Parts: sequence; C-alpha cells; structure tokens
Amino acid sequence: MTHVTVLGLGIMGSGIAHNILKAGYPLTVYNRTKEKAASLIEAGAQWSDTPALAAHNADVVISMVGDDAASRAM
Repeated sequence: MTHVTVLGLGIMGSGIAHNILKAGYPLTVYNRTKEKAASLIEAGAQWSDTPALAAHNADVVISMVGDDAASRAM
C-alpha cells in the first residue's frame, strides 16, 4: 500500500492527514511541535523526529507549511 508522509500539521495539514488515515493509508507525520500530532498519533499515524526521516520511506510526501522559510527548512 502507498505510504504517505505529511509535513506540517496546521489547520490544513492536520485535516489532510486525518483524511489520509480515514482512507486507510499508512501515514507518517512531522511537525515542529509534536503536540499538534497527538490526535493523529492516537489515530494510528507514526511520528517522526525530522522531516528527512519522515520522508525517507514515503511514496508520497505532502508538505503543508506556512511560508517560504518553513518550506526551505523542510
């Protein structure tokens, strides 16, 4: 099955991530603050400590961050 990673769990990123889990896909998530990932982890997502590790085994990577600086940091 396709493994998905979502980087950035703001309003839009967390909504996308929840829908990916509901669809049954394996999901890895990363956010600068792990607290924002709590509900996703409880729902079955895997947490990653870095964006690079999160994307390492992913077939699809979705980056949903707020600005150019955050995008470059990913």
